[in-house]
Amino acid sequence: MLYHQKSQQVSYGEAIGILLLDSPVPFIPGDVANATTYDFPVRFKKVPGFTVAKALEKDESIYPAILQAAMDLKANGVRAVTGDCGFMALHQKRLKKDIEIPVFLSSLFQIPFIHYIIPDNAKIGIITASAKSLTKSFLNEIGIHETSGLAVEGLENCPEFKSAVLEEKGTLDTDLIEAEVVKATIDLTKKYENIKAILLECSVLPPYAIAIQNETGLPVFDYISMINFVFSAVVKSNYKGFM
Repeated sequence: MLYHQKSQQVSYGEAIGILLLDSPVPFIPGDVANATTYDFPVRFKKVPGFTVAKALEKDESIYPAILQAAMDLKANGVRAVTGDCGFMALHQKRLKKDIEIPVFLSSLFQIPFIHYIIPDNAKIGIITASAKSLTKSFLNEIGIHETSGLAVEGLENCPEFKSAVLEEKGTLDTDLIEAEVVKATIDLTKKYENIKAILLECSVLPPYAIAIQNETGLPVFDYISMINFVFSAVVKSNYKGFM
């Protein structure tokens, strides 16, 4: 097989590009921003100045920096671009138009799919970094117009999550955050009847998905389930077996 150089690339084999917030949080295995989370190579690119605060405040002025970072990922061969904050969804429509490869910036984009696989009268429980930021108007703006089937619980008042992730204190206690996330999920299932699936909006939450599932018995969707799904679409594999 004959291979040809692609533009000015000096490395290859990274199909998924991940835009990172400009955040110093310790990103543990299972987090979107930890390369050992994946069974395949990924390529990271920090967006300078794109802080947690700017993401939660839905600051549109950061878009030029997002575009520049995404174009760098594309130039280095990625086949699809995602991010590490659900509130990046604000920039989804512009970015997919401007870079012309698949873009999937938020785990929230799994909502329509999840609705299709649970009963019509069931709810999706969403655990988010900030319930006050995950408003109906924001969901409408990113293309999610049917919100009556959603039940939201925020982590902005959980002490360890708030100090570690939102305030970026520099340390992160996984045991404490797991306990906070599981409690938030249980509280949500008690508050709303007929929750049949859980969706984790925040990119730091996938490491705790198994604890949530063990406690609730529900299917749990997160950034990693979405990234793995898109990877399987943009990088197909040969099948091996026998019959």
